[in-house]
Amino acid sequence: MANFTAADVKTLRDRLGAGMMDSKNALVEADGDIEKAVEILRVKGLKGVAKREGRQTTAGLVAAKASGGYATLIELASETDFVAKNEKFIALADSVLEAVAASGAKDAAEGNAAAIGGQTVEAFVNDEAALMGEKVELRTVARVEGTEFAIYLHKTSKDLPPQVGVVVGYTGSDAETARSIAQHVAFAAPTYLSRDEVPAEDVAKERAIVEETAKNEGKPEAALPKIIEGRLTGFFKEIALLDQAYAKDSKLSVAKVVEQAGIEIQGFARIKVGA
Repeated sequence: MANFTAADVKTLRDRLGAGMMDSKNALVEADGDIEKAVEILRVKGLKGVAKREGRQTTAGLVAAKASGGYATLIELASETDFVAKNEKFIALADSVLEAVAASGAKDAAEGNAAAIGGQTVEAFVNDEAALMGEKVELRTVARVEGTEFAIYLHKTSKDLPPQVGVVVGYTGSDAETARSIAQHVAFAAPTYLSRDEVPAEDVAKERAIVEETAKNEGKPEAALPKIIEGRLTGFFKEIALLDQAYAKDSKLSVAKVVEQAGIEIQGFARIKVGA
C-alpha cells in the first residue's frame, strides 16, 4: 500500500487545484512521493488537454488592473467552482492578467497570444490546467482607455472569487461617484455608453418593430410618432448607460448623475463569468 496520508492528498490538491481522485491515484502511482505525483499529474494532464477541449467552462473569475491610460479586464474560465476558488487558479489569473495587460491586448485572441514565461498565455494556461485536471481558458479580455479608472469586482457568492467585473474610464475627481457608476454597470448591464453608439441598423430595426406593434394595437395614426419615440426611448434606456435610470436613484438618469458629479465617462467594460 502506498505510503501517504489524507493530509498528503489535501496538500497536493491545494498545491495544484487537482481533483481528489486524480490526486490520490497520482500518490498511489508515486508511492507517496508528492513531487513525483506532481509530475505524474502534469504528464497525464497534458495528454488530457485535447480531450477536455469540448467541455464547458461555466465557472471561473474576473480580474482587472489599471496602468497608465488603460485598464484591462479578463475572465479566466474553469469547469467547476472547486477549481475557480483554488489559490492556484487565483494566482494563475493574476499572472495572466499581468501578461495580458502588459501586452496591450484588446480581446481574447490577442490575450492568448501574449507572452508569458517564454511561451504564449494560451500554452501557459494549458500547462497549469493540466495539473488542475480540467479545462481552463482565458475566455474574455476587455481594454478600456481613460484618464482615471473605477474598478468594481462583484462576488455573487461569498465562497467564490468575483464573478462580475466592471471597469469605468472617466475624467474628473469624484472617485466615489465613478465607483458607484461601476456598480450600476454591474447591475444594469448596459451594452453601449450612449445612444449615439448604438448601430443605426439596430435603431432602424427597433423602430420598425415598435411601429408595427403600435399599429397592431390599433393606436391612432396621429399618435404613432409620439408613441414610437417614447418606446424607442425605452429601448435606449435598456442598452445605453447614460440613458439608464440610476440604480441608486431611479428619478435620475446616469447622465444627470455624472453631470452633477463633474465627471465624464470615457468608456466602460463589463464581464460576467459564463455569460
